[in-house]
Amino acid sequence: MEETNENPIDFTSRIDLKNLQSAVQQIKDELGKVIIGQHDMIELLIISILANGHSLIEGVPGVAKTVTAKLLAKTMNVEFSRIQFTPDLMPSDILGTSIFNVKTSEFEFKKGPIFSNIILIDEINRAPAKTQAAMFEVMAERQITIDGIENKMQAPFLVFATQNPIEQEGTYALPEAQLDRFLFKINVGYPSVDEEIKILEGHHQRKSTLSTDMITPILNAQQISEYQDIIKSILIEDNLLKYIASIVNNTRTNGNLYLGASPRASIAIMNSSKALAAINGRDFVTPDDIKKIAPSVLRHRIILTPEREMEGFTTEKAVTQIIETIEIPR
Repeated sequence: MEETNENPIDFTSRIDLKNLQSAVQQIKDELGKVIIGQHDMIELLIISILANGHSLIEGVPGVAKTVTAKLLAKTMNVEFSRIQFTPDLMPSDILGTSIFNVKTSEFEFKKGPIFSNIILIDEINRAPAKTQAAMFEVMAERQITIDGIENKMQAPFLVFATQNPIEQEGTYALPEAQLDRFLFKINVGYPSVDEEIKILEGHHQRKSTLSTDMITPILNAQQISEYQDIIKSILIEDNLLKYIASIVNNTRTNGNLYLGASPRASIAIMNSSKALAAINGRDFVTPDDIKKIAPSVLRHRIILTPEREMEGFTTEKAVTQIIETIEIPR
């Protein structure tokens, strides 16, 4: 029988992703100097930057939610602003206010801390509804309308917000309209015993060195914009678009759910799946990308029926069941 030498299939990427991959790895390495574990949170936050989306980070106190977001912002050579949400915080404390200038006899707009590139909102559910509502426009449209004048935000503009799922006293639950503006809801758990030992060793060795002093900037605003444009060029086939639409549509007809996800969720899954493919060196999306991303996109956009909630069912289980139900495209 005559032997045949078959050439291996060439999977060379049509889009040059080497620089993007290198930058992502450098960011992970920088954060690894301080943050032990929490790989899923770090990867999802990086994906949210590439997909140009905001992230809500939820976890009990002390699991490095705020520190991780702060250090991630430090890896980018852009403006950073941290806002601590409190019960007495007013919308003008965030957006800014018009002040009368005696010399010119005119009102001048004094910008608030929201006018930055990376915004870290700590304990976002501590502020009352009117202050939370002040974030609606800027998170969705990257602009603020004050006194009838539109103020555009400079790119990149990304919001990282943290909240504690346990302590509910003195907090105000985020409305669905605001939750829908977050690309991801990232759940952060406790570290393992081995990771906690490394955390203790790291703190012991650093002594008085500040964690922020250990981080070197990797990306500037122009590079972030370029990488976000590359993500938009990642290929996704029509059958995968139908797969995403089927998953999201199932949340609207599912008997376990009172509220399903909006078309914004479909777009979020598509964009973040492209970013996940890119950081893995692929210029095309696979069903596995969609399956991995979907829970973080959907968990905060759906609401269980009261009956299922009383039974101890969770949105995580609902999303898992939906993904298992929908046939994977071949």
